[in-house]
Amino acid sequence: MASLFDSLTLRGTTFANRAWLAPMCQYSAVDGVPTDWHLVHLGARASGGFGLLLAEATAVVPEGRITPQDTGLWGDAQVAAWRRITDFVHARGTKVGVQLAHAGRKASTFRPFSAGHGTVPAAEGGWRAVAPSALAFPGYDEPAELTTDQVAELPDAFAAAARRALAAGFDVVELHAAHGYLLHQFLSPLSNRRDDRYGGSPENRSRLLLEATAAVREVWPEDRPLFVRVSATDWLEGGLEAEGVGAVAKQLGALGVDLVDVSSGGLLPAHVPTGPSYQVPLARTVRATSGLPVAAVGLVTDPQQAQGVLDDGSADAVLVGRVALRDPSWPLRAAHELGVPVGALPVAEPGSDVTPGGAVTGWQPQYERGAWA
Repeated sequence: MASLFDSLTLRGTTFANRAWLAPMCQYSAVDGVPTDWHLVHLGARASGGFGLLLAEATAVVPEGRITPQDTGLWGDAQVAAWRRITDFVHARGTKVGVQLAHAGRKASTFRPFSAGHGTVPAAEGGWRAVAPSALAFPGYDEPAELTTDQVAELPDAFAAAARRALAAGFDVVELHAAHGYLLHQFLSPLSNRRDDRYGGSPENRSRLLLEATAAVREVWPEDRPLFVRVSATDWLEGGLEAEGVGAVAKQLGALGVDLVDVSSGGLLPAHVPTGPSYQVPLARTVRATSGLPVAAVGLVTDPQQAQGVLDDGSADAVLVGRVALRDPSWPLRAAHELGVPVGALPVAEPGSDVTPGGAVTGWQPQYERGAWA
């Protein structure tokens, strides 16, 4: 049985442990460019002992942003800003990945802590969202239905973003096919009413995800892992269920996906029976059905609880989110509570900094032990 602090190797990349940071939108970018907020958010957690940091949903095209304040990877300015962050994270000895996304009909919305709600009007910097079908998410404006040719162009957009992710220094790319965003919208019959080759049968509804995956794998280096995040159920009658999503995941594995990040919901409002580890059984089903490694996420907050997810064979890694916002050094605390020596951890000397060009200056390796002792 794997320990939370055992290493995990996927392709040519080794993660120091299996306590990973879940991608969480920060809604703090400017024209898709990450800012000092992102440097501090990810940098603090790079110092906290995580084996992998997954950066937030990052749009592959401008109209794919959830909000106007989302990060992106459609231009060179974004690459340079991300490189500054990945260089800092790597200097802390941590791996970092990025979640490539397109929000589809859930795009152009107000960020959560603003005064507005729903779709941002064009006069305030918004745009018309696109989707598999002209079906609005409740409370949002009706999206434009993508033509067949427009859908066929999307895999190239994901591949171009993956090339930029490589230039930006990321170790992992994850495709976001969960939480009601575009790839999930195509997968679910509740949001996809198309009658072309991208709609109707399960095979057709999964076509865009498979094509995007193949396009990204073609440009993403052979020695670097590729993940996909899925919603294993829509929590609604007639929607996606874990066994069917596991079957799609098995196809993803044949295309070179190395791990499935298993979440749920987000397509439509639904009653979700939340509670500690509430999504872990879904991860276990996808793991068994697909034969792929999986990561579990969802109200995993306690170190013993996280270890139990690995002990019972439900997952190969554990992603933590909101608890890591409260405690950026959650893995160090977890190691202490589980009685695991954390080993030598690099810390920067006073005066160390990250230059605008991305290099870490003044770096002198020092070490501290027993940070939570």
